[in-house]
This record gives sequence, structure tokens and C-alpha cells, in this order.
Amino acid sequence: MSTFTAGTARETNDSIAPDVVAETLGAAPQLQKDKFPLSRIFAPLVLLAIFIGGWYLMHSWGLRYFFDKDGGRLIPTPVKIWHDTIIRPIARDRYIEGLKWTSITAFGGLAVTIVIGVSLAIIMSQARWVESAIYPYLVALQAIPVLAVVPIIYAIFGGGLAPRFFVVIMISFFPIVTNTLFGLNSADPGQHDLFTLRGASRWTRLIKLQLPAAMPAIFTGFRISAGLSVIGAVVGEQFFRTGSKPGVGIVMDLYRTKGNYPPLWGGIIIACLLGIITFLAFGLLSKLVVGHWYEASQRKK
Repeated sequence: MSTFTAGTARETNDSIAPDVVAETLGAAPQLQKDKFPLSRIFAPLVLLAIFIGGWYLMHSWGLRYFFDKDGGRLIPTPVKIWHDTIIRPIARDRYIEGLKWTSITAFGGLAVTIVIGVSLAIIMSQARWVESAIYPYLVALQAIPVLAVVPIIYAIFGGGLAPRFFVVIMISFFPIVTNTLFGLNSADPGQHDLFTLRGASRWTRLIKLQLPAAMPAIFTGFRISAGLSVIGAVVGEQFFRTGSKPGVGIVMDLYRTKGNYPPLWGGIIIACLLGIITFLAFGLLSKLVVGHWYEASQRKK
């Protein structure tokens, strides 16, 4: 009886195609992977609640207890910030106008950075000596404190939008170049050998192998630089205040000089939201461009 049972089971297993078995075994993990975990919603909400609770704690007594400062004035409540920034028409109109110029500076500088940075990374990937010559200066550019070169930037460009664009480019340049270069150099060596056997030209190898393989890393650099571009725009506005284009940084500095802290905190939150929206926009664009095929290739691995 046991021999018959074992033989029957063996015949049954042998009759099942290997691909059917693999598909059946992989079905359960795939179903779990497609489910949206509720923790991705509740975890940020819980952390936000804790943050707001800590904010009210510092407002009421924490700042006075730890630093002997007036928390009621320096850290106003979120309700007070909302009222003095959004409900009051003067502050609201100033920040709406400032948001327009900050967005122009951040997105314009980021666009220029993307074009120059990706082009430079492509050149560096095609010639090792170019990478060796340029990369140390990229690191030096990243290490330069912006405040140290503000007088020189002002002496060259004066006021207006030009020095703000320069600060944005200076801050957001390094992540785009390094991530693009990493992606271009990380193509599969086996694929490189296949292109060599086929006698593919350098241009064909770049367009059909290196750039598609580098897309995930390229968009990672875009997302990092997107947040940095907003920081660069706000910093540039606070140091180059001349001209008739008051961005969020200029409005924030205006309220700082007046000691009016609720709309100052409102400007900080607006700048943070602009950076987050820009980061998420590039994340969505990355999924639209490379999401499906890249996730499929990761599952195959």
C-alpha cells in the first residue's frame, strides 16, 4: 500500500510542469506584495501626532524649562501659525507671491542643473581620464560653504534672480552628476560583452544599454536635487534681497526682522511643503518612466 501511494505521488509530481510549480509557489508572495500595507498610512500619522504633541509641549513649558526662553512667542501653536499665515490676507498674499518666485528659481535652476549635470556625467562615463580629472573638483564644489562665496556671487551677478539660480545650481549639482555617473557605469558586464560581440558603436551602447540601465539611479539623483533646489532658492533669496521679485525666503526674512514668529514659521512650513511636493513629483515621474520594467527585473533577480 505504501509503495502504491509513493508511486502515485511520484507520478503526480512528475506530471506537473516545473513552470506551473514555480508559478504556484510564487503566487502567495506576489499576492502579499501587491497588498498595500496599512502601516504606510498609520505610521506617518502616529509620528505626526507625536510631533505635534511635542510642539505644544515646547510651546507651553519645554522651551522655558530647558533653555529659559519664551516658548509662547518663539514657538507659536500650529493654530496660531495657520491663522497668521493663511487666514490673514497680508501674509497670505505675500507668501503666494513669494511662492511663485521661489518656484521659478528652484525649478529653473533645477532644469539647468539636470541638463548640465547629466551631460557632464555622460562625458565622464565615456572617458575614464575625464572622470579622474573632473571628479575631485565636483567634491570640492560640494564641500564649499555657500555663505563663504555669497560676497563673490553678489559681486559677479548683483541682485535679482541670477545669483539665486547660481546658488540652486551650486547646491543641487553634485547629486545629479554622481548618481547619473553611477548608473551609467553599473550596466551589466554581460550585456557589455554582448554589445562588443555585435560590434556596437559607442553611441549605440550608450543609448540602448547604459542610459536605460542608469534610469533608476538618475531619477534618484533628480529627487535628491529637487529638495536641495528649494533649499538653494530660499537661501539665495535671503542673501540676495534686491530687486522686485520677493520669494518665500525674502518674506521670511521680513518677518524675522520684525520679530513676528507665527508667519515666519508659516514660511518655513511652506518651503518644506514645496520641497516635499517636488520630491514626490519626481518620484511619480520615476515610476511612470522606469517603474514597471525596473520592478519586474528586480522580481526576476
